[in-house]
Amino acid sequence: MTQESNQRLTKNERREAARAQAKAAREAQVKKEKRNRLFVQGGIVIGVLAVIAIIALVVTQMVKPAGPGPKNMASGGVVFEGENFEVRETPAIGDGEKLVAQEVNRETVPLDITIYVDFMCPACGAFEQEASAMLEQWVGSGQATLQVYPVNFLDSQSKGTRYSTRAANAFACVAEQQPDAAWDYYRTLLSAEVQPAEGTTGLTNDRLLEVAVESGASDNRELRQCVQNVPFSDFISKTNRLAFTGPLLGLEPDTVLADGRGGMLDADADQHISGTPAIIVNGQQAPSSPTELEQFMLKKFAELSGDTAETGDDEGADAPEEGKKD
Repeated sequence: MTQESNQRLTKNERREAARAQAKAAREAQVKKEKRNRLFVQGGIVIGVLAVIAIIALVVTQMVKPAGPGPKNMASGGVVFEGENFEVRETPAIGDGEKLVAQEVNRETVPLDITIYVDFMCPACGAFEQEASAMLEQWVGSGQATLQVYPVNFLDSQSKGTRYSTRAANAFACVAEQQPDAAWDYYRTLLSAEVQPAEGTTGLTNDRLLEVAVESGASDNRELRQCVQNVPFSDFISKTNRLAFTGPLLGLEPDTVLADGRGGMLDADADQHISGTPAIIVNGQQAPSSPTELEQFMLKKFAELSGDTAETGDDEGADAPEEGKKD
């Protein structure tokens, strides 16, 4: 049928028909190329927008304030007080809020002791194992409060597992949800039987939960989620930055801080620690040797009571009666 039609067309008509077909083909090709360009340009725009969104998210994560903290850690640390080592209750710190120094009344409780610890720090474990009985006497007798600041500066020493953060977070979970178990949990985390060696992966989150239960906490869904999800990692990092850049809360002016290993820092406006354990008594640096620490505390106790006699082993202020938690 087409051949018969073509045979009836003149030569000029066939030429014009061919030109029309060629023109239509060119126009179709131009439209196709235009569509392809639009698709490519649209894809580039979408890709650029995606990159911008990712950059914005990263920047937001970098500059956002530390996440909300746990209850009972408004200062960044947990304050233990009284015969049964009760945790002092405080509200949670919200996003962007500053830490609040613990309240101190040395007329009723003469000594306030603060200890900065990293749960992977071997020196912290050794100090706890040697000094805990003595500290329990002071706190249990009502002569002192003890504030524990968990920090995470040894995160890089746990083969990528961030053990210091995870252990500090687990401690914060217990302090917030089940404070009656917090003191025993703190001691157990630093015990020779449980504390991991520096440079290892540390305990898993499941094991951290098991240790909490072994220390008297109840294994429930809320505590399990808190330990597993590590919600207080930003908060722990915030308190760590404050500890290592200063100024520390509750520190007396002109105090010189030691690094926990005998080195000293020059006193300046931004006083801070450079290692753990770091111990502060009544706003002043104290030695990390348990024997020297007790002599330091006896001296502070004597100064507050008006007794300025020398505080040797057999004279001066008396150590408190044993008040260890059952």
